[in-house]
Amino acid sequence: MRSLEGGCARAEGARREPIITRGGRVRPGKLADGMSARSPLDELRPRLSGLTVRDAHRVRRRIDGARKARGATPAKTEKIAAEISADIDAAEERVRRRRAAVPRITYPEQLPVSARAEDIAEAIRDNQVVIVAGETGSGKTTQLPKICLDLGLGVQGQIGHTQPRRIAARTVAERVSSEVGAELGGAIGYKVRFTDTSSDETLVKVMTDGILLAEITRDRMLRQYEVLIIDEAHERSLNIDFLLGYLKQLLPKRPDLKVIITSATIDPDRFARHFAGADGTPAPVLEVSGRTYPVEVRYRPVVDPDDPDATRTATSHRPSSTPCAS
Repeated sequence: MRSLEGGCARAEGARREPIITRGGRVRPGKLADGMSARSPLDELRPRLSGLTVRDAHRVRRRIDGARKARGATPAKTEKIAAEISADIDAAEERVRRRRAAVPRITYPEQLPVSARAEDIAEAIRDNQVVIVAGETGSGKTTQLPKICLDLGLGVQGQIGHTQPRRIAARTVAERVSSEVGAELGGAIGYKVRFTDTSSDETLVKVMTDGILLAEITRDRMLRQYEVLIIDEAHERSLNIDFLLGYLKQLLPKRPDLKVIITSATIDPDRFARHFAGADGTPAPVLEVSGRTYPVEVRYRPVVDPDDPDATRTATSHRPSSTPCAS
């Protein structure tokens, strides 16, 4: 009985007393069974999953730095943990504001992509990369960001939507903001050279592919984004090709990042093989039909190169339906 009580006393003492190394570094004491006492910093890690991708990375680095700090006393560790906890509280509030800013999503019935909205949403939810091949007029450019918002994406990171030209980026942002009933520059914004209407509160940011390339130089992991939509990939410009190659290398390092490749005349099988998974399975391809309108074909009259005025004269004089007056 006495040995059992002594063992309990030693175990309790091991929980209270920290271990000081030769270099003066303090680390938590070990329990009687050899397990380390839980640090207040460890209690903060489970909260990181609810933050934005960028905030989670920043706070995780703070926690790791605090754990490796030399000469940290238990009191100092508690103070640092309290400061990090306050930082997490502010980050969680930002996520709540972003979630509250998500507009109500509706899809125009006249667009062909609206009929396949559920299929596209399911593919985006279950896969990291999705290829959407649709003809011009299908509505994929304006509806894909809304499908992502409807899935709950865009809260823990922005939905980046690239366009080849500045005028296209601006008009797409204006159209999407008009459809969801949001003010341009709020939940929906755009960024082109010399003009930036986006902010930290923006959920969908439409930009040129050159802007995204410039952001890679400052953030190689693209932690600002939760979804990237590369539109008009069939143009195969140097910027687009570089982005597709860079994203191919980035995806294994960012398993939480989703990529959507869209185009009107894309070779879907080729792009699906390029973004194949680790097991070699090609990325899923979804095809959306486009809208066509009646077209009237008119031909100009054939002009005689030797006497161009003859044809013009013949076509300008038409027979009269009434007899001429005598």
